[in-house]
Amino acid sequence: MRLFILGLGYSARHFVRLFGGGFSHIAGTVRDPAQRGDLAGIEVYPFSGGSRDRRTVQRISDADVLLISIPPGNAGDPAIAAFPDVLAADRRRRIIYLSTIGVYGDHAGGWVDESTPPQASLDRTRMRVAAEQAWTDTSGGNAAILRLAGIYGPGRNALVTLRAGTARSIIKPGQVFNRVHVDDIASAIMAAVRHPNGGLWNVCDDEPAPPQDVIAYAAKLMNVAPPPEEAFEIAEMSPMARSFYASSARVSNTKLKRELGVTLAYATYRHALDTLWRAGEGR
Repeated sequence: MRLFILGLGYSARHFVRLFGGGFSHIAGTVRDPAQRGDLAGIEVYPFSGGSRDRRTVQRISDADVLLISIPPGNAGDPAIAAFPDVLAADRRRRIIYLSTIGVYGDHAGGWVDESTPPQASLDRTRMRVAAEQAWTDTSGGNAAILRLAGIYGPGRNALVTLRAGTARSIIKPGQVFNRVHVDDIASAIMAAVRHPNGGLWNVCDDEPAPPQDVIAYAAKLMNVAPPPEEAFEIAEMSPMARSFYASSARVSNTKLKRELGVTLAYATYRHALDTLWRAGEGR
């Protein structure tokens, strides 16, 4: 199988590290090919929306699997806008689109699943809903839409932010949300690649929790004091950071386990942080 990735970000790169051996060829896009980082062995092409590269068009045409992790913009999904003819030419390829559980909106801490209609109140989540539909239409209904929870893993977790002194305990009563370790995202992507049909699946852990609980647990592992609590109403935050507290929901992953057969490596943040701490994170 030949894999092409639109947007070689944190989750996509981790997927390649864990499952890249299952593909005969891997290529993908980044905004700046000079910033290759850990992309050895992957053909890298520039793409930041707008104009398209001839070699990128060819690689998309050749791909058996297309993984999309580029967020949509005000004008819609940039990849669909740039490559409509290439994408429409072959609907047999497997399309995996990485979306977000943020599309469910605020449910005051109540449970939601894939049958819950999107309730997107923010511009960026409305654009996500539109992008999900666009990829579903482009694929003739055969796209796998993976709605990801809050992403964390090596180099990106509460242990790291505590050690850096940037962690905060923002208290908003009743606020809960799910998370997902990047290893489990990779497993979900591979399961979707192998699944014969398109569909919609939540990719999240078993235990939605208040954000301050995660910080407190990480601080306990590190034997340091957690940061002082700050009331959400008066805490100084950017509009983007504040917007992440606009919704509170408990998201079910039952369908992910039942239909895609995914067994989570890290069903709770505690298990994941224990493993990351043992691996040296935050030290």
